[in-house]
Amino acid sequence: MITIGIVGTGMLGEAVGLHLMDVGYKVIVFNRTKEKTRKLKEKGAKVAETPKQVAENSDVVITVVKDANAVRDVIFGEKGIMEGKHNGMCIADMSTVNPNATKEISKQVTENDVDYMEIPVMGGPNVAIKGKLVIMASGKKEIFEKCKPLFESIAEQSIYLGETGTAHSIKLAMNLQIAMLALALSEGITLTKKAGFDPEIFLKILNSTYFKTGMSEGKAYKMVDENVEPTFTLANLKKDLDTINDAAESFDSELPMAKIARKIYADATDAGFGDLDYTGIISYIRKLSKK
Repeated sequence: MITIGIVGTGMLGEAVGLHLMDVGYKVIVFNRTKEKTRKLKEKGAKVAETPKQVAENSDVVITVVKDANAVRDVIFGEKGIMEGKHNGMCIADMSTVNPNATKEISKQVTENDVDYMEIPVMGGPNVAIKGKLVIMASGKKEIFEKCKPLFESIAEQSIYLGETGTAHSIKLAMNLQIAMLALALSEGITLTKKAGFDPEIFLKILNSTYFKTGMSEGKAYKMVDENVEPTFTLANLKKDLDTINDAAESFDSELPMAKIARKIYADATDAGFGDLDYTGIISYIRKLSKK
């Protein structure tokens, strides 16, 4: 069984690592904050002191970090992954980053004789721990096929999308949907409640129609009570909205609603709601309604 390295053990990276050990993989991990590797260590993962050490001991290194700058740092920085490169090693980036940055990073990695795949996912840590993510993969087809058994251990679907940059473009489009759905549900619930009715009536009607979503059938009921355990923070979705808008600008694409969503999530983060689940945007909407 090959050894998998994970650089970045936040909520998603931790859950992926725990699941990989459940299905028999050896795992070595690195995180700048050591406490975030504790559960993995207790489960049997080896904890590295640097990304370089992860690379030296891994067949595939999965990066799950904040943004493109963080990806560059853990790969090319001092004691980074590239300093520990070896024959047959592959870097698979699970972060959410600008597709333009991904193309640059991939080019630099592959020019140094290391394989590179982008593998952003849909699904949070509660899904990752069960191996039920959806992987969107881009890069060389032969590398995808080589890594496919690993990807199928992580995800219930592994979808190959073609050339580098494609997967992260689709990931950004997906996260834009998430932001919009959370805003729409927040305002629908708030409107219904301010009108003097039980918001669950709104959700019951919504979920009996064509317009229902997984979010409206699941998290929305907890949103009514503003009691959602964070699986992906509001601040992280704000960061992704920054990336979405930056990418849209580079593509000469006008996304007016994405700009509005970016401002709302930025204002909510500035107001102290950033550590909530992304659906905690309802708490910020309700705060505005009480003015």
